[in-house]
Amino acid sequence: MSTFSIFLVLITIVCFLLIVVIMVQNPKGGGLSSTISGTQMLGGVQKTTDFLDKSTWTLATILIALILLSSLSFTGSLSDTDSKLIEKTEAPATTPAAPVQQTPAPATPAAK
Repeated sequence: MSTFSIFLVLITIVCFLLIVVIMVQNPKGGGLSSTISGTQMLGGVQKTTDFLDKSTWTLATILIALILLSSLSFTGSLSDTDSKLIEKTEAPATTPAAPVQQTPAPATPAAK
């Protein structure tokens, strides 16, 4: 299993957790967390809101860090080392062009 595959799995897990945390948060009109806040889990409504807010920022930071680290480990077929544009620009530089000498064609007498 390559390093990029490991990062891809971790990014998928963090994205799923981030979606869950955002869906549980209480919007202006109420949401999924309205049922949690009624029972006052985790020490009350304010502590629940603080926990969800901190976990959202933490998961977002982890997601950005994983994306940046995965781009460093990416060695796919579309990476910069295999670029066709780089190959085209390097090819003329590696083979020196010999001057082309043109010899004039012999003059043929006009047939009458």
